[in-house]
Amino acid sequence: MLITIFDIIVLINEIFALITVFREERDIAATWAWLLVLSFLPVFGFLIYAFVGRKLPKKRLFRFQYKDNKRMFHLLRKQAKLHNNPQKINADEVSYAYRTLVKLFKTSDVTDLSRRNHVKIFTDGNHLFDCIIDDIQKASSSINIEFYTFYDDQIGHRFLEELVKKAKEGVKVHVIYDSWGSMGNKHHFFDPLKEVGGYAEPFLHTHSAVMDFRLNFRDHRKIIVIDGKYGYIGGFNIGDQYLGRKKKFGHWRDTHLRISGSAVHHLQAQFILDWNVTDMDHKIDVDETKGFYFPQVYQEGSTNIQIVSSGPNSDLQQIKLGYIKMIQNAKNYCWIQSPYLIPDDSALDAIRTAAMSGVDIRIMIPCMPDHPFVYRATQYYAKQLSKYGVKIYFYDDGFIHAKTVLVDGKIASVGSANMDFRSFKLNFEINAFMYDEGIAEQLHSIYVNDIRSSTLMTYQDFDKQSHWLKFKQVFSRLFSPIL
Repeated sequence: MLITIFDIIVLINEIFALITVFREERDIAATWAWLLVLSFLPVFGFLIYAFVGRKLPKKRLFRFQYKDNKRMFHLLRKQAKLHNNPQKINADEVSYAYRTLVKLFKTSDVTDLSRRNHVKIFTDGNHLFDCIIDDIQKASSSINIEFYTFYDDQIGHRFLEELVKKAKEGVKVHVIYDSWGSMGNKHHFFDPLKEVGGYAEPFLHTHSAVMDFRLNFRDHRKIIVIDGKYGYIGGFNIGDQYLGRKKKFGHWRDTHLRISGSAVHHLQAQFILDWNVTDMDHKIDVDETKGFYFPQVYQEGSTNIQIVSSGPNSDLQQIKLGYIKMIQNAKNYCWIQSPYLIPDDSALDAIRTAAMSGVDIRIMIPCMPDHPFVYRATQYYAKQLSKYGVKIYFYDDGFIHAKTVLVDGKIASVGSANMDFRSFKLNFEINAFMYDEGIAEQLHSIYVNDIRSSTLMTYQDFDKQSHWLKFKQVFSRLFSPIL
């Protein structure tokens, strides 16, 4: 009788597993991964699915059709005509050489090339946050901030205090944060800002704790725009750990950019689009505020930039396509930094093909985990790629969180997107693709310096690891499409 009851439970579990997985469209790898979880972990597997596997309802995804998108595109194109200087700069030649990549982004993300920007690179959180706060203190019209993590800690309070001061002065202040990424930060944390006329809302929130309790479809973007003239994009979040104040991680190594020039308008546009689907009661009107949020800027910089966004509201996976195109275009080298290395088959094939064709492919990953399953899967793929001649570096001086791709000293990408499934299709991301040999040279020097604090791991080194560690890597790899 006990065996019969058990058989019935297993049968019911399998039926519900099939219904759950196939009622939503997924790629084959994710389908098999979820069938594995739901079949081998009865009941508990469904709890995992509720947390990790649920997709956003179509009604909520419809909000991301961005009704303002066309108007925003025409506004940006009109502004670009005012900013473009016919005088040729060195970055123009780089952009022309990679015109197919420029065309790819114009087609997939409807983002034009922004010319003559000035870019400053940050790799230390203390210097970055001091610069951001200095810009905030000088703000005269608007401050828009969007982060995956905005913690209730020392640096979080420092930011909040400055934002409250500016809101009291009449500056328009908007903050978007991700409720999951900012775990532990209560909604009332931003009450002082709201009380003086500022706005702060969790990204795409509902009033249902059950609906919001999910790991996927998070706002992983990092955007700051001040007065429509200065913008920040990269990998840092707002929290003490990003200043190296957490013993678990120690020194935090990341990459972030400060941009001045017309590319800032593209950051502003993405923020407004995200804000208008986050707080639909206080939407920013694109037409009425275009002069306010998109002032004329005349920056004499040397960097051509495309700001590229991607997310689960689109099947194109624009940033992933950009990564693959960069790897395919590499003639001499392609150097990558990513805290998570869990590429899908298309990215994996691009990396392997380039390495086997004689391109110097280097990938730098952390020497320590922040998510056990994710880290073991990262080790698995690192080992597999090392077999094909990819040089794998484990960064030893703390935790490396930078998301950079550098090709042939000519083009580079810096942003929020990791080299993994989650950034490719499950989270909302944003990157700056830069066509400028000067910026590429700076990032090359930074990478070389990071190598001095790293250990090169060969395939033979991976093969010497314990059988138990290898098992954890192989096991974790089975869940790659859903990590």
